[in-house]
Amino acid sequence: MDDLRAFEPDFVWGVATAAYQIEGAAAEDGRSPSIWDTFCRVPGAVANGDTGDVACDHYHRWPEDVAIMRRLGVSAYRLSTAWPRVLPEGTGRVNQAGLDFYDRLVDALLAAGIRPFVTLYHWDLPQALQDRGGWPERRTAEHFAEYAGVVARTLGDRVTDWTTLNEPSCSAWIGHLDGRMAPGLTSIEAAVPASHHLLLGHGLATAAIRAEARATPSVGIVNNLSPCEPATDRPEDAAAAVRADGHTNRWWMDPLHGRGYPEDMVRVYGVEPPVRPGDLEAIATELDYLGLNYYFRNVVADDPGGRPPFIRGVPVPGSQRTAMDWEVHPDGLASMLVHMTEEYGARRLYVTESGSAWADVPGADGAVRDKQRTDYLERHLAACADAVRRGAPLRGYFVWSLLDNFEWAYGYDKRFGLVHVDYATQARTVKASGHRYAELIREHAALGGAQPPAPS
Repeated sequence: MDDLRAFEPDFVWGVATAAYQIEGAAAEDGRSPSIWDTFCRVPGAVANGDTGDVACDHYHRWPEDVAIMRRLGVSAYRLSTAWPRVLPEGTGRVNQAGLDFYDRLVDALLAAGIRPFVTLYHWDLPQALQDRGGWPERRTAEHFAEYAGVVARTLGDRVTDWTTLNEPSCSAWIGHLDGRMAPGLTSIEAAVPASHHLLLGHGLATAAIRAEARATPSVGIVNNLSPCEPATDRPEDAAAAVRADGHTNRWWMDPLHGRGYPEDMVRVYGVEPPVRPGDLEAIATELDYLGLNYYFRNVVADDPGGRPPFIRGVPVPGSQRTAMDWEVHPDGLASMLVHMTEEYGARRLYVTESGSAWADVPGADGAVRDKQRTDYLERHLAACADAVRRGAPLRGYFVWSLLDNFEWAYGYDKRFGLVHVDYATQARTVKASGHRYAELIREHAALGGAQPPAPS
């Protein structure tokens, strides 16, 4: 793959997971329920009534999973710590058994030559804090900073790479406006304050990490961003694409870069974010890197009868679509990486999630020949190389996901992993895509990671 020459010698080749999606052990060693434990019990909320109670049993099988990563040759592992495992009430009492689990995991990763990238919040808010109002309440941002400090104090002598929040747009919009994720609310009056307190929590947690980590930390945030395009040339659809960009991208990126909340979107939502003096400065604290999760572009039409922002997605005729019914569009990844560089002045970027779900079926010999995922992987890495050649300071790529896992409201129906998991036996099998990823890592190492040419 000639595009590998675009990546620097120290390019980070990673895989990613999230605590609730793989750990299981939902009631072990002092862990308390999260909002996802509660949401999974709502009839009809999750496909097949699935839960994360067992998931991939990573809590007990983590040595095997670390060994798999080592065999693949990845240089980094993006994991998340579970807030309800560390602070069962969300604040106050520390559960030492929970911290000890992550302490052992980090030591094992480092011993295997794998760099841990720790995400502090991947959607599993302690239910105890939801009972007190959750993210629409300002106190949750303050409790998040407390939790960040606890984890950084324990792991921050060895972990240098930190993410405060994963995809706050999903927490705010899908969880509080669309109702399709925990906590399952459908209120713009709740969603806008939740969005602000998530971003405030990022700013406060960044300060806490920098205060508590003994090894100099690199702290960033991960956003799920997409190019937004109108479905037709109608003026109404063009305006819908602007709103989609505001909802998906600008609402999050602008405050992080000192621009405040987009005024056009405040008008669309009809709700003012509850900003207090000093909040915007805290949110715009300097980032060490930006993380981009990319899955598809948004092609939208005007939907005046829907919820804010009054848009609906429109399938692109003839497009390839994954098992999630998401369009495969690698050019969108390149364009978003370049956009973050040119519009927001990003100095260090990571693709923190990139992956696809397909109907993986093991063959008679047990092998999983997932050609579609392998093609997807190669095409999106080629898009990354294109972005680097256009000036994007991309420093790494993390495949979503290491393992097939609990895929939120889709339950176990959708498989994203480089590694197949038989949920009945918990047997792990590296898929063809996983073997190909390992091969690409070796090819890059053999090339010496030649520097990309300067952008013209």
